[in-house]
Amino acid sequence: MTIQEIDQERLPSHIAIIMDGNRTWARKRGLDPKLGHKEGAKVLENMVRYANKIGIKHLTVYAFSTENWNRTKEEVGALMLLLQTYLDDFAKRADTENIRVKMLGDKSALSKGLQRSIDNAIKRTKNNTGVTFNVALNYGGRAEIVKAVKEIAEEAKNGNISIEDISEEMVTNHLYTKEQPDPDLVIRTSGQIRTSGFLPWQTIYSEFLFMEKNWPDFTEEDLLFAIKEYQNRTIKKGK
Repeated sequence: MTIQEIDQERLPSHIAIIMDGNRTWARKRGLDPKLGHKEGAKVLENMVRYANKIGIKHLTVYAFSTENWNRTKEEVGALMLLLQTYLDDFAKRADTENIRVKMLGDKSALSKGLQRSIDNAIKRTKNNTGVTFNVALNYGGRAEIVKAVKEIAEEAKNGNISIEDISEEMVTNHLYTKEQPDPDLVIRTSGQIRTSGFLPWQTIYSEFLFMEKNWPDFTEEDLLFAIKEYQNRTIKKGK
């Protein structure tokens, strides 16, 4: 599939991806799981660049969930080191490619070094006007909603708002994705058919596409296929 086969006037504004299958990809090749994550990081970098090239405004990826802490200490350590290296390197290139980096999740549990890398990537790219690249890191969907509820409750406790003021819009404005549109399309690789706590508030009207490919095998053509599928579905719905 080529870019000419999709309607560039009807691109999804926001695509979210659950990048699943790095470990499976590695195991099938007799490799260490961390090599699967490393290959997945290369694919991610290419996808962000390609999404920016074709005009996607927002791209959100599930990089590390709150449940991922249950993996082995060695794998978690390797993942964190990979993420830090990736952010440090990518921030420099993203800046020159007009990509804006943001983080979704609780960074307080992360190492000081990784927190600095996150802050640096966000600061260096904050004025860029291309694709907004959201990295969901130490992210849990229920935890995000609980965080929003606590913040709203604190405002009510302090007398800044009344109970009657609470609305869907107010909750939305206390989420990590505030000021961004909800995802139009959610893609999950590896054949798993579940959302794993990914953006539960934001995806109630999203189109979902579950693909058999493992993330390290995901290509630009696969992204175009997903966009075409999204366009076909929305045409049928009269959108």
